[in-house]
Amino acid sequence: MSKQFDVIVIGAGPGGYIAAIRAAQLGKTVACIDEWKNAAGGAAPGGTCTNVGCIPSKALLQSSEHFEHANLHFADHGISTGKVEIDVPKMIARKDAIVKQNNDGILYLFKKNKVTFFHGRGSFVRTVEGGYEIKVAGKEEESITGAQIVVATGSNARALPGVPFDEENILSNDGALRLGKTPKKLGLIGAGVIGLEMGSVWRRLGTEVTVLEGMPTFLPVVDEQIAKEAKKAFDKQGLKIEMGVKIGEVKSSKKGVSVAYTNAKGEAQTLDVDKLIVSIGRTANTIGLNAEAVGLQLDERGCIVVDDDCKTNLPGVWAVGDVVRGPMLAHKAEEEAVAVAERIAGQHGHVNFATLPSVIYTSPEVAWVGRTEQQLKAEGVKYKAGTFPFLANGRARALGDTTGMVKFLADAETDEILGVHMVGPMVSELISEAVVAMEFKASSEDIARICHAHPSLSESTKEAALAVDKRTLNF
Repeated sequence: MSKQFDVIVIGAGPGGYIAAIRAAQLGKTVACIDEWKNAAGGAAPGGTCTNVGCIPSKALLQSSEHFEHANLHFADHGISTGKVEIDVPKMIARKDAIVKQNNDGILYLFKKNKVTFFHGRGSFVRTVEGGYEIKVAGKEEESITGAQIVVATGSNARALPGVPFDEENILSNDGALRLGKTPKKLGLIGAGVIGLEMGSVWRRLGTEVTVLEGMPTFLPVVDEQIAKEAKKAFDKQGLKIEMGVKIGEVKSSKKGVSVAYTNAKGEAQTLDVDKLIVSIGRTANTIGLNAEAVGLQLDERGCIVVDDDCKTNLPGVWAVGDVVRGPMLAHKAEEEAVAVAERIAGQHGHVNFATLPSVIYTSPEVAWVGRTEQQLKAEGVKYKAGTFPFLANGRARALGDTTGMVKFLADAETDEILGVHMVGPMVSELISEAVVAMEFKASSEDIARICHAHPSLSESTKEAALAVDKRTLNF
């Protein structure tokens, strides 16, 4: 007889492991299934985020930023270093160690919260009395039964049509995080979050980086003023970004990769590089889930169809994170996961898509929440805008990084904050104040009248709020 659980979670990424832990906290018997393996073949829960996404990319970004600071900026502080060199294998090893710490941390949390973990691929078998039978294909095959099923199987990197990833020359985010040495020339297709972050890592280490983007405008989801400021900074750093291109034939050989493309002017071009990273989006991961066995509905893009509460078309089956509609963000998956666990327990889970923050961890960082100025114009919303540059912030001057600004958008009549957009140092941390303010329906004046520590980067948030009413104090 198969083991029975109140809740079975398929996938242990940010959505899956959080759903499992929260359900266990609420008194449910919980199983979590995940097949991700580390180099030694052991369990590596945490999904794309922990293994080949958020966590390892931030580790490499930090290492490469230290290297660039030592090369370009230490002298300004009176620090002499001599010739600075980078040990790429050691940098990668540090990244791997951080990933393992996170993997082990999740396994510890499962044990602490009495979540039963199964290492293998989970898939539907059939509907049974009181729930669903789920197969676990690991070292040994076994079946378990759950009354409630939460699917959190995440997403996979999207390849160029006819150009599969070989993770040697043509790389997904996985291969991009495992490069053993600094390439002389690196090409990236896609100027989104992954492309810009990976491009930044290797540019800092001395690689000539070219980014090819099909869209005619840079970061169209970002507020236009902020995107222009970011592009200006990336151009100055030497990150070559070409917009409005059309990719043609891609050839891979022992010498490297050759990309034929047409530029925005319609001219035929060729880019020859040592390695090519393709970051043109991600697709929902439902491969091997055996959704058809129980009639689980998928849409035309392969995503699991859910309602506003993350319920699927099947009773007792839920889905969260990258495998459903909405932005593919780890923190979005976590919020949905908590909400679903609470709904299973008869509570009222809550996710506010209007206040989900987004961050690009380049230097300068880019962060935003709420609507952009171009969105407000398109919707015909009357608004007021206020900006404040980090150039006028004392802490930014002391840091030696005054690139960028903070921008507030508020309703012209009520002054309610409609969006906050930032580009500059550590704005990934500053954006949380804006998220809290918007959750509580705050006005720009509310932020303007809150005391902020001096000197701090957060004073730029206060000053931008003051700028909505045209009364900045330091600019």
